[in-house]
Amino acid sequence: MENFLAQATENQKAEIERQYKLYSFGTQEIIPADELKQKVAKAVITGAPLKIKLGLDPSAPDVHLGHTVVLNKLRQFQENGHVIQLLIGDFTGKIGDPTGKSIARKQLTDEEVKHNAKTYFEQFGKVLDMNKVELHYNSFWLSKLNFEDVINLAGKITVSRLLERDDFEKRLGEGKPVSLHEFFYPLMQGYDSVELECDIELGGTDQHFNILMGRHFQEKYGKEKQVAMLMPLLEGLDGVEKMSKSKKNYIGIDEEPWNMYGKAMSIPDELMIKYYKLATDVPLEEIEEMERGLTMNTKHPRDLKMQLGKTIVRMYHGEKAAQEAENHFKTVFQKGALPDDIPVVKWEGSEQLPIIELLVELGLQTSKSEARRMIKNGGVKLNQEKVTDENLQVAIENDLIVQVGKRKFVQLKR
Repeated sequence: MENFLAQATENQKAEIERQYKLYSFGTQEIIPADELKQKVAKAVITGAPLKIKLGLDPSAPDVHLGHTVVLNKLRQFQENGHVIQLLIGDFTGKIGDPTGKSIARKQLTDEEVKHNAKTYFEQFGKVLDMNKVELHYNSFWLSKLNFEDVINLAGKITVSRLLERDDFEKRLGEGKPVSLHEFFYPLMQGYDSVELECDIELGGTDQHFNILMGRHFQEKYGKEKQVAMLMPLLEGLDGVEKMSKSKKNYIGIDEEPWNMYGKAMSIPDELMIKYYKLATDVPLEEIEEMERGLTMNTKHPRDLKMQLGKTIVRMYHGEKAAQEAENHFKTVFQKGALPDDIPVVKWEGSEQLPIIELLVELGLQTSKSEARRMIKNGGVKLNQEKVTDENLQVAIENDLIVQVGKRKFVQLKR
């Protein structure tokens, strides 16, 4: 690549440094970092925007805060005039990315792929300006490849290189099957970058191998190589596991404002700055000031966490909802009052039943074992009185208020 940095004026150098610092902030790894700076310099000097790719296999349409880590980074590029290329893997999605899987994934139908893609578009619009996003489907080029093309593609990489993937190596070592078509997933993802001629590809650290395939194949096809930008995986509310709906440690971007705020307040203190960096639109200078304040004990973690909760709600529901969510939290959780908007359930069941069964029937707990654990941990109340007996027989009275944890309330009507 031509050395554009050497050609930059002083003003251009300042703009290059500003953008480079912004894009680097919060990333786990940039491969290679010097090429990213050169690409930014090229864009600043020539005025030609960079092409930033995010590949998606639409296999799970519910977006949570963990997914927005890469979306927020895309937003930073978009706000500086660069082109966002959202690639929907309607072809590769029928195969399924084997990354991190101990078995082959279930292949998706055309209908499932289209439904999931539509849901992603709707939810991504809460972070990105979708009117300025290029939308691509990789079936447009992959479905046109004939067998000779496929053989030619496969001839540009070795089996030993493919076996460097941890999941393939592990499965083979354990005697588990690896289907031949799974080897073609990273090949196809790499070929997507050839077709799109993208400058940068974003993804989580678990996409390290797949994204580097784009660099590999662009070089093999005589294209300028993309830079790989790998974003950290955001830990969930438990502070340990990656944010995931299956692990119930997530904040969904479509959740009610009061619930988003309440969940944000349960984020471990040590992860608070990471959430600011990866999941909010707060300027990095402000985040750095927060970090210094925590180190020097001039800022209280509780205050910054309340600001975090308010910021998250504001980003997805607006300023008014954010203020209302904060007021709700202060009223219900800090002062111990009951919320004004408790869901009302008309009870038509038995006049008396065990507390365990009541919690499950109301959907406040998913199983009897969970309900039992919640009672043992002191997290269940009836009319604001803590339940300590897991064998309690509850008499269903009109206006009985059942509470589980800090955020789940139900008022029964007979």
